[in-house]
Amino acid sequence: MAKKFELPKSYLAYELKEYSNEPGRAKIVEKELKPLKKGEVLLKVHSGSINPSDLMFMRGLYGIKKKLPVVPGFEGSGLVIASGGGWRANSLVGKPVACVAPNKGDGPYAEYMITDAYSCFTLGKDVSLEQGACLFVNPITAWALLDQVIREKHKAYVQTAAASALGKMLLRLSNKKGIPGIHVVRRKEQVDLLKSLGAEHVLDSSSPNFDRELRVLSNKLNATIMLDAVAGEITGRALAAMPYGSKCVVYGALSEEPISYHAGLGIFQDKKIEGYWLSSWMPQQSPFKIWRITSEIRSLLGKEFQTEIAAKYPLKEADKAIQEYANNMTRGKVLISNGWEL
Repeated sequence: MAKKFELPKSYLAYELKEYSNEPGRAKIVEKELKPLKKGEVLLKVHSGSINPSDLMFMRGLYGIKKKLPVVPGFEGSGLVIASGGGWRANSLVGKPVACVAPNKGDGPYAEYMITDAYSCFTLGKDVSLEQGACLFVNPITAWALLDQVIREKHKAYVQTAAASALGKMLLRLSNKKGIPGIHVVRRKEQVDLLKSLGAEHVLDSSSPNFDRELRVLSNKLNATIMLDAVAGEITGRALAAMPYGSKCVVYGALSEEPISYHAGLGIFQDKKIEGYWLSSWMPQQSPFKIWRITSEIRSLLGKEFQTEIAAKYPLKEADKAIQEYANNMTRGKVLISNGWEL
């Protein structure tokens, strides 16, 4: 029989009032707990992770908009304390989990969150709740992108924003699988950082020799796919330097600029651009495949998929947490954490 937990009548949450780039768009409010529907679980939130997608969402620039007011955050971790019924939901009560927020509901920047039971995955004793809060967005994206490299039989790949948390995961995972990568960064100190992590080929896009170096290296390694988190000018510039028939998979837009792509790249060099979005990719996978992927990711959380936690802030300081992450994304992940322990 499932363990019984005391349920709150209300709880604190960081609620977004309007989509805006201005400070003060979200406030700490008290919310009443809604009844659970069948298949839903109530999560006592331990931590909510901040990602670039969360920053874009709060500005109204992401691929989805939720009805306002809404609690932001796409992924988090915590303890399941109640079930709305159904085998899967009932089986999770009393277990620590990693989870994603519902498509139309509140996220984990709160003391409690309701989500679908199939959006939760149990954490083993060797995986902390902090690491669990970062299990979905970056690790699954890194896994899926490298899986595309392998499935399409590319000999090597190019990646932008290589010093980001996701970029480091791609580096470590591709090294493990023996797939050469060309890692593009924007500053000299990032070159040194990635080489210290085992990267063999690191290029600084601010260098005057960048285009020539990328052309020579990508042709030598036959790197015919680029995994791009930046967009803007670098996309077309890097693609132009890559071999005939190369493609670019854009999964982020950190530059917030339109992609620069000369028509001749497509007409004369058969070079293509396509997009990747985790929210579209996940529903296309079978439940068994998602289970297999997350099982592999859990086994690698302390290694290839280790997330560096730069800072943890209490819920009441959510504004500070978001600002810190926005100011220095490459330093590591910032969590909004409720601070309790199991």
